[in-house]
Amino acid sequence: MLDWAMTPPDRPTPGLLALAAVFTIAGTLHFLIPQSFDRIVPPGLPLDARAATLLSGAAELAGGLGLLHPVTRPAARWGLLALLVAVFPANLYMAQEPQRFGVPAWATWARLPLQPLLMWAVWRAGRRPA
Repeated sequence: MLDWAMTPPDRPTPGLLALAAVFTIAGTLHFLIPQSFDRIVPPGLPLDARAATLLSGAAELAGGLGLLHPVTRPAARWGLLALLVAVFPANLYMAQEPQRFGVPAWATWARLPLQPLLMWAVWRAGRRPA
């Protein structure tokens, strides 16, 4: 039987809470200001930009919230890792065409190495407690 009460080792750490907040806020922004995210969807995807924006926003919300409970944390881990791999082309597209987005080129290129760091944080956060 599953015990839904969170025992002390299962409580989210401050780092996990921060990571969950990042994904939850980012996912929410996909729905509040979708046009900002539509713009960075690279051309040539099999779905339109708005669908990609809403799907990735929903995945971020689900993953961020999923990190909060130990039962859903492992699934959230794998979902967020898949999402981070899936959205990397958008970050690369933005870096290759910074003038289209009104962002300094250095900022878009500096952002790319942050993706593996975020993946590492998700990997660690989604582990089952010892």
